[in-house]
Amino acid sequence: MSSIRSDLIRLLADGKLHSGRALSQRLAMSRGGVRKQVRGLAALGLEAEAVRGRGYRLAQPLELLERKAILDRLDQRSQRLLSGLEIFASIDSTSNYLVLAAGQGAPSGLCCLAEHQRAGRGRRGRHWVSPFGANIYLSLLWRFSASPSDLGGLSLVTGIAVAQALSAAGIGEIGLKWPNDVLWRGRKLAGILIDLAGESTGPSYAVIGVGLNVRMPAHAGNSIEQPWIDVYSILGREYSRNRLAGLLLHHLLLAIQRFARDGLNSFLTEWSRLDIIAGKPVALRLSDSTVTGMVQGVTQHGELILVSGGVARTYSSGEVSLRLLA
Repeated sequence: MSSIRSDLIRLLADGKLHSGRALSQRLAMSRGGVRKQVRGLAALGLEAEAVRGRGYRLAQPLELLERKAILDRLDQRSQRLLSGLEIFASIDSTSNYLVLAAGQGAPSGLCCLAEHQRAGRGRRGRHWVSPFGANIYLSLLWRFSASPSDLGGLSLVTGIAVAQALSAAGIGEIGLKWPNDVLWRGRKLAGILIDLAGESTGPSYAVIGVGLNVRMPAHAGNSIEQPWIDVYSILGREYSRNRLAGLLLHHLLLAIQRFARDGLNSFLTEWSRLDIIAGKPVALRLSDSTVTGMVQGVTQHGELILVSGGVARTYSSGEVSLRLLA
């Protein structure tokens, strides 16, 4: 993103009207150039209004991400685990960035946040809707001594950490749907994407990506193909993105350190409390078939236990898709 566009967004972030003349002076460009820059904000998912004779404003004010405000939510324990925090105005994908950084030797505990993702990723190749300044797009790099095959419970632990952060923000009624969906009253509030790489016997690394809906603009949410919700709609008021990003990072760091030390076993009670599909009928879509059955929880390795035809079988997350039948 150009520095001019970044400066324009900062000027308009308060949601108030700014005259074309004032913007022209602040940005050191012509009034026509200002109009062109304002029109270009639509590509970032920002809705800007032009009020004849008065100027321009954003349809919705923005709280831009600030490093200090995020770090203020960490305590001494989580601060020690964080090796770096990088914040971008626009990036293809926070997870793509850390996968590349990991290959270049970046340390465990590096976090990447962005205001906007041009190519945000969800599971199974889906696009993650990422309008500018509306939600939280966060990825965290963590290095493990274990092999990738031993990290099957990582998405479950990440879901628990997200639920803990939301609880700290005053949001209850959170449920987790194996393997990576965070729901509020059955509507998707956050999603998780884990990228794993490493040697077959270890060591390995994971890039843990979390997308959390904070205040999704209606025009952006229209492209989402499943029921969704955001923090603003749940609380009925604004909630600081910086505070929420800090809470999320704090709980993620502590949960992943605990997982690396103790494994999934130490989280199974917490998972059972948040699991919304245990004891329910589901359809599990595999690469070449669909299996239906009753969920009996998860194994100590994070695999789903499904009883079908009186036989219990386990399934890893991989590229499967799960749908509740009732």
